[in-house]
Amino acid sequence: MSMSTSTGRIGATSPAAHGRHDLIGSDRVEGSNVYRSDGKKIGEIERVMIDKLSGQAAYAVMGFGGFLGMGEDHYPIPWQRLTYNEKLGGYEVNITDEQLKNAPHYATGEEWKWDTAQGRRIYDYYSVAPYWPM
Repeated sequence: MSMSTSTGRIGATSPAAHGRHDLIGSDRVEGSNVYRSDGKKIGEIERVMIDKLSGQAAYAVMGFGGFLGMGEDHYPIPWQRLTYNEKLGGYEVNITDEQLKNAPHYATGEEWKWDTAQGRRIYDYYSVAPYWPM
């Protein structure tokens, strides 16, 4: 099967031919640094949570705190709150220390319930409309 664009076939001059596109594999997202808008690193993405039915990226779970994985907390952040910053080579989120401290999170080894009620709590906290229909 060949691919084409509205201007014709993808050729040597298209961004896709040079490896530049807007898609990224989850293995490349995991481990990416997360920065504040001021450029300060605050954590890294541990995993991306994807809705099984819609295929939509729902959350990036950011690891924060701890040492060598011990005592680290995990913060689900709505995917749409993250912006990729090419200069930093990581994701940017506009969040203060106080907001991060009070954000929904769970500790390593703690059971976390990935349900609609918990999702609503997270999306409300970050003032983002949920990705699922209300």
